[in-house]
Parts: sequence; structure tokens; C-alpha cells
Amino acid sequence: MRRTSTYGTALIAALAWTAGAALAQEETAALDSQYTDKNGDLVADAPEDESALRNPDTLVFAYTPVEDPAIYEDIWTPFIEHLEDVTGKDVQFFAVQSNSAEVEAMRSGRLHIAGFSTGPTPFAVNLAGAVPFAIMGGDDGRFGYTLQVYTQADSDIQEMADLAGKRIAHTSPTSNSGNQAPRALFPDLGVVPGEDYEVNYSGSHDQSMLGVVAGDYDAAPVASEVVDRMAERGLYDPEDVRIVWESEPFPTTSYAYAHDLAPELKEKIEEAFFSFDFEGTALGEEFEGVSKFIPITYKDQWKVIRQIQRANGVEYTPQGLAAE
Repeated sequence: MRRTSTYGTALIAALAWTAGAALAQEETAALDSQYTDKNGDLVADAPEDESALRNPDTLVFAYTPVEDPAIYEDIWTPFIEHLEDVTGKDVQFFAVQSNSAEVEAMRSGRLHIAGFSTGPTPFAVNLAGAVPFAIMGGDDGRFGYTLQVYTQADSDIQEMADLAGKRIAHTSPTSNSGNQAPRALFPDLGVVPGEDYEVNYSGSHDQSMLGVVAGDYDAAPVASEVVDRMAERGLYDPEDVRIVWESEPFPTTSYAYAHDLAPELKEKIEEAFFSFDFEGTALGEEFEGVSKFIPITYKDQWKVIRQIQRANGVEYTPQGLAAE
């Protein structure tokens, strides 16, 4: 089913080159005015006033929006129990309904730790003071997912240019693989989203994929990690669809804490993530090929995502988030 695209590698390299002039100079943070970045790491600094630091008795944790939050609450239970043991805090799982709601929850102080999808991560950083520090990966330190374009197995769509005039589902405006990357990469593949075909926002990768299977959409760009898990749960038959095109890997969900948590609490949260053993847990079964959380920084690992979003004219403002 899956194939590697050297063309995808060339496209991403070309995109990185065109944005290189801007990044050759020191990149500056695009943080909301309530935050500062004095050390140049592109994320919000912790408050200098110690009285502004938070150390709540109950930590609220959220995972990126999914089709069935109840299933993921059970899947995350082993990790939540581990997080409670390491931090000595009660931990509450918060099921979010949208990327926008998740960012707003951290911005308002109601959410302390969260997994943000690839595209919305810069919004969380700049609007909500999120500080990404971890990502799921394998023993070899590798991580990431690909953008895949699916169509029905018997579709007449054979190459990307064939998407013209078809019903194509994107997920949401802020999604990387579901919208931003397609808008940046597809023109060089012979089709311009929003011009050659009308963009239909489905709301999620799950809904895009199920819509393709049902024939509601002719094709859809989706995140490989999401549709792989859907297939493993039997939500669709892989024989009913096929891949038209696949990119090289992007970083997957970032795990972040609020910038204004007490330093000792941040250390405990990181300890909990980096000491968690996936083996034999529901979380390990759900995320096949993942064995641990890997340390990352927003400045380094999200560089290509910022390039893609800059190519699309994305601005990290409340208005941009509302558009999601």
C-alpha cells in the first residue's frame, strides 16, 4: 500500500530552499503580545515573577482531536497513571472537540499538558504559550508521518493532476498534512487546491478517509499515522482505497506544557514522558512502531512546518485560529 516518493523529497527540499533566505537570518518568534522570548528559542519564556508560576493540584491533559475521544481516553490511561505517579498530582483527561478548542483551553489556563497536531502546534506555541518538548518515536530515535493522498481503489484518478475538477476533502485550515502542506506542495504536482478543485473541509483526517471510502469525496490528503490506526481498528478496508501520492515524513503530534508551570513541575512532567514504557500498554498497541517519547524542540523540529505555513501566508493570530 505505501510507497516512498523521491519526488516528495525534492519538493520539500525546494520549499525549504525558497524559504531559506528568510531563515538564513535569525528567525524571530511570532508570539502573542502577552508572551516574551528573550532566549530566542521561539517559545514563550516562563514568567519572571515567581508568583505568576502555577503548580496546580490537578493537571489537565488533552490529546489532539479524534473521531472518538472516549476510545483515546482509555488508550491514554496507562500513561496518565504513570504521569500521576511521577508528578504526585491528579491528572484529568480532557477530550477536545477541535484544534481551536484545544489551543484556546491552554491559552485560558484550563489545560496544562497537551498533544497538539502538527499544523496547529505553531498556533499553540504563539497564541497559548505552549512549549513542545516531546514527540513519539522508535528505539532508533526516528519519528514522523507522511502526507498521503487516497482515492477509491477503482477511481480514475491515477496521478495528482487528475484531482482537477474532483471533490477533494481537506481536514481543517490549520492542519499540516490535511491542508497546509497540500496547498504548498500540490501546485508543483500539477494541481492547485482551491483553483483546480474546490476544497471541502471534512473536520478531521478520520472523516476525510471515511468520506473517500463512502464515495462522498473523490480523494483526500490525510496523515498516514491516522489512517493506519483506523485500518488497524477495522474502520475501513485498505483494499477499498489506494494511494495516489505520498510525501516524505513530517513531525507528528507535539507534546507540550504550558509555559507558566513551575520549573520543578515541568521537570517532573518531562521525567514522566521520557520514563514511560510503551511496551505492553494500550498506548503502545495503538501507536505501532512507537516505543518511547523523544526530546524535541519547536525551533528545530518544526522548522519545515513553519516554512510550509509561511508559504501559505499563515499568521498566528486569534483570527487565524478562528478560521480553523
